[in-house]
Parts: sequence; C-alpha cells; structure tokens
Amino acid sequence: MKRLARTGPAARRAAARGMTLIEIMVVITIIGLIAAAVTVAVVPRLQEAQVSRAKLDIATIEGSLKLYYAKKGNYPDTATGLKSLVDAQLLDKMPQDPWNHDYIYVLERGKPIITSYGRDGVPGGEGPDADISNRPDQKP
Repeated sequence: MKRLARTGPAARRAAARGMTLIEIMVVITIIGLIAAAVTVAVVPRLQEAQVSRAKLDIATIEGSLKLYYAKKGNYPDTATGLKSLVDAQLLDKMPQDPWNHDYIYVLERGKPIITSYGRDGVPGGEGPDADISNRPDQKP
C-alpha cells in the first residue's frame, strides 16, 4: 500500500503549528533545573578559588618583602606597612584580598606577618570567613 504525502492546507497547518505552551513551559523548567544544578556546583568552587587566591597573594607579598629585606637590610615597620613595597616599586599597587579588603601587615618579633581576615573582613571566623595568614602557628 502506498502512502501519500500530505499536500495542501492541512500540511501547511501541521508544519506551521509551532510549540504549545506546555512544551515551552517544560523547556523553561528543564533550563531552570540545569541552572540551579550549575549554581550549586559553582558557588563553593568560587569561594575555594578566592581562598586560594588570598594564599597566593600572601606568598607573593612575602616574596616582595624578602626582596625588600635584601635591598634595605630590614623589613618595613608596622606603621609604614606594605606601602613601603609600593614605594620601592616591588609591588605595583597596594594589594587587596579577593574580598576587596586590605591585607594586614604586622612586623612581629622581626618577622613579617601578612593576614587577610577573609570574606567577612573581621578577625576569626570559619570557612570563607576564616583568617588567612602566613603566621607559622596558623593551620594551613
């Protein structure tokens, strides 16, 4: 038996029908579920990346401080702070942590200590709010 192809107005109506409202709602729901899953997976990674960047920044500042020490024979005092590194052209600008807070510099018993107070910008905290420092007694 031979099947005849549709021709005429009925074929044009079937081809031009488009998507129904329910089909559009299903597609939008699926896109929303995918977006939610991506957000849940990405946000914690973003916080981890910010903490990692702060640790790398502190290591870079430490390197600049060692260069400063090699040139001047001492570390900058607490009052002058990291501005000395900018003045000596060892850093381009005053460093800020990933949360746009200034790094805290203290010269403690002849050792430079660089600290970021984390996301909340206040001492203490846990997770992304925890302090990040090169202090030897701080847990990594």
